[in-house]
Amino acid sequence: MDVRKRILNLREEIRYHDRKYYAENNPVISDYEYDKLMEELKKLESEHPEYVTPDSPTQRVSGQPVEGFSSVKHKIPMLSLDNTYSSKELLDFDKRVKKFLGGGNPDYVVELKIDGLGVALVYENGVLVRGATRGDGSTGDDITSNIRTIKSVPLKLDLSPKTMPLANCEVRGEVYMTKKGFDVLNKERAKKKESLFANPRNAAAGSLRQLDAKVVSKRNLDIFLYTLSYTKSGEYKTHTQCLNAMKKVALRVNQHIKIFSNIEDVIMYCNSWENKKEELDYETDGMVIKANSLEQQKRLGSTIKNPRWAVAYKFPPKRVTTKIIDIRVQVGRTGALTPVAVLVPVRLSGSTISRATLHNEDEIKRKDIRIGDTVFIEKAGEVIPEVIKPVKEKRTGKEKIFIMLKKCPVCNSDVVRPEGEAASRCVGLSCPAQIKNLLHHFASRHAMNIDGLGPAVIDQLVNQQIVKDVSDLYNLKIDTIANLERLGEKSAQNLLDEIQESKKNEFSRLLFGLGIRHVGRHMAKLLSENFSSVDELMHAKNEEIEKIEGIGGVVAESIVLFFRDEKNREIIEKLGKNGLNMESKIKKLNVLLGKRFVFTGMLKNTQGLRQNQLLRNWGEVSHHLSAEMLILLLQEKSRVQSMRRQKN
Repeated sequence: MDVRKRILNLREEIRYHDRKYYAENNPVISDYEYDKLMEELKKLESEHPEYVTPDSPTQRVSGQPVEGFSSVKHKIPMLSLDNTYSSKELLDFDKRVKKFLGGGNPDYVVELKIDGLGVALVYENGVLVRGATRGDGSTGDDITSNIRTIKSVPLKLDLSPKTMPLANCEVRGEVYMTKKGFDVLNKERAKKKESLFANPRNAAAGSLRQLDAKVVSKRNLDIFLYTLSYTKSGEYKTHTQCLNAMKKVALRVNQHIKIFSNIEDVIMYCNSWENKKEELDYETDGMVIKANSLEQQKRLGSTIKNPRWAVAYKFPPKRVTTKIIDIRVQVGRTGALTPVAVLVPVRLSGSTISRATLHNEDEIKRKDIRIGDTVFIEKAGEVIPEVIKPVKEKRTGKEKIFIMLKKCPVCNSDVVRPEGEAASRCVGLSCPAQIKNLLHHFASRHAMNIDGLGPAVIDQLVNQQIVKDVSDLYNLKIDTIANLERLGEKSAQNLLDEIQESKKNEFSRLLFGLGIRHVGRHMAKLLSENFSSVDELMHAKNEEIEKIEGIGGVVAESIVLFFRDEKNREIIEKLGKNGLNMESKIKKLNVLLGKRFVFTGMLKNTQGLRQNQLLRNWGEVSHHLSAEMLILLLQEKSRVQSMRRQKN
């Protein structure tokens, strides 16, 4: 027997059956027969390891657990979709599309919006080489080893002469867990007395972030691919042509896809799925509407966050009733006191809800919510539980009106409500609740990314007064933390290594991690691109900060107030002495000062946007040519052409 030939034939046969089972939902052999084919292939490859290749069906799970995910840059940014919640908003979307296109009736493709985790898969020469999470849209985590465990993801595309443009491509989709698979997983976790996942999406996301692919392989994840995001070929003219080509190479595309020539039919189709979605074995929280023509998509373009040619229509949230047992107050990292309703547990949209935010004192008064009320709750955007209103008809007279606390429930400091603000705040600078929340934020993935500094460790560090502010993290000794509960000497050393490693982080991460009010990740990046150091930002005035495009007066005031605080300045000084990166990599381009620049085209990519921002800050940007400038440009063009003629 020609072993190599038999191995190749077995692989092709198994790939064929994978396609029939996962992509087409039309198996032609029994599970037993399939298992026999796989067993034979495994046996031959174990006896002849020289024939093992990465695209073999036996290689879905291999290797040791990884220490952490590396970051990868997407070929094209993974933008998020703008959301709509009503027929009127869909009509408005249609009007915007037609206005941008200059009239006409575009065809729309309507698809189910799968409630999973967005991923991008890259194939080279027909072989899967990378799988990555969405991340921040431009950069995600490399989860290739975990993606390979998903049996509905082909490790090798079923290419033919007609589908060769897909040999080198990037496709995007949603990894999800079926409702049935979710129930089975939670039952298994309950038996082992492990914490339960809240819903299938939570379970899928948690599974993909496992560092051991062998664990992921047991989670029964699945995938639907919904777009061909990159290919060198310009052969395809429409989105549906791309989807059909993807199906032909065994990429799994959802079957519930339709094309409509007017928005009214789109709306009818979306509404028809509001109840039908419950019949599916996977979660969907809405529909996605896209312009079918790729040329129209290109003309419509995108904003910084969202494509103009696509929109999500979210189904109205489900609403259930339950009872408020109590209203408790939580203290956030900025000292804000947030009232939270403690509820009689109730199932809603696939998860059990026992708590819901009430936002602030004014919101409670406006809705007239009382302790002991029966209330309607729903999930805002299918994610955050929210109390909508009380059922006043069910009141007994025993309900209690909520009154905001005058003292912090954690440190007993005074609670004040600044003029013009909805939130009441604890004024205690050393409030343990604020410190704990700030430490958790400071150590989070998009801030200083200190793995191992979780809530249990933070609680002990603060409760035992080992850490009183973020700068104390960089003075920790192994003898001190090795004795903490859940930390041995090895874990303690790993944590100290992570803390030391965080010193190398970018300046923008530190800014975000400091927890300045209104300064999120995007704002922190803007600041790091416009100020060369913490010290420069610390001494900046409101008007200097407000000059930055994208930063308003409220944010500027918040930044100035933060750095004016003596306690904050002391902490920053200690962080600098401990060796953290306090300077930006982007230095001011003083050579641009006083110069004028004219943009004759659009800077579309991220680097272009940053260059544009730099020029706006340090040079003068003009949007038209003066007569003198036009003459100079024509003279320069003539000079260059003359040099080229001489060279030739």
